[in-house]
Amino acid sequence: MTKDKLLQQIEEKYKKLGVPLNTMLEGLLWSTPTTYWDYIQTDALLGLQIPRTTEKDEMIFIMYHQVNELLFKMILWEIEQVAQSKEITAEKFSMHLARISRYFDMLSNSFSVMQDGMEVEQYLKFRNTLAPASGFQSAQYRKIEFASTELINLIDARFRDTIDRETPFKNAFEHLYWQAAGKNYETGKKSALLNLFENKYMGDFIDFMEDYNEINLAKKFKQLPKETQENIDLINAMRHYDHTVNVKWVMAHYNAANKYLGDGDIKATGGSHWQKYMHPRYQRRIFFPNLWSENELKNWGIDNLESCEILSN
Repeated sequence: MTKDKLLQQIEEKYKKLGVPLNTMLEGLLWSTPTTYWDYIQTDALLGLQIPRTTEKDEMIFIMYHQVNELLFKMILWEIEQVAQSKEITAEKFSMHLARISRYFDMLSNSFSVMQDGMEVEQYLKFRNTLAPASGFQSAQYRKIEFASTELINLIDARFRDTIDRETPFKNAFEHLYWQAAGKNYETGKKSALLNLFENKYMGDFIDFMEDYNEINLAKKFKQLPKETQENIDLINAMRHYDHTVNVKWVMAHYNAANKYLGDGDIKATGGSHWQKYMHPRYQRRIFFPNLWSENELKNWGIDNLESCEILSN
């Protein structure tokens, strides 16, 4: 492209924005070059790690969870591109699901950093300074769930028969599967973990639930033409995502926790009985149940499903 042609296109672009070409060019004259550290905000990023104890491995714990949150943001960014599309092809849907699955594959594989990267003695010292904080309180992870599946699939399995599409979002929220990590359903009493989490995010969550009620990944799939829903690559991508998030990643987390907390004598920092809260066979959380066989659903979280994770042509 010639210089004159390039200047013409730039002028047209900024004219639409109401910015004179000379003003924009003069701004470029005085601007400084972009550097890697400015663009990535390296100094700010590396200043976000603030340990609460003198135990050296706490720094690993903090940074690992911050990396998780960055990956969660990437996942939500990908989901939004599917959810907000007016019309979407099987190829584009599959592409974004593949990206999301790669992020969760990274999360699953990275648990060796937690499982083998800290001394048990150090962890058991600094963990008590964190109560009642818990990884349970990741708002982005909860939004990933809301954006991935229909709300009924996130309801505690014990209460799904009492919830339907006419149920107010607030009532549905009170029966989400993860409420069991901090709520006594007989008394209605909630733990400090849950109360703090809800005080911070409940309003945002309910708005988000409502926003994604008709555009979550499961709903977007059901809105596709029948022939697109039968696309084998798209089905495989959805099954892989479902299994990676709800079995593989959860079990990696479970196994890492088991190393440090043993056979269950030690409760999680939030006070929950973490084995029942975390294990897939208790959660019964499945994003796309209609894409799994009756036998696969029956053995969810018991049989690892690796042999049937990807459908054959």
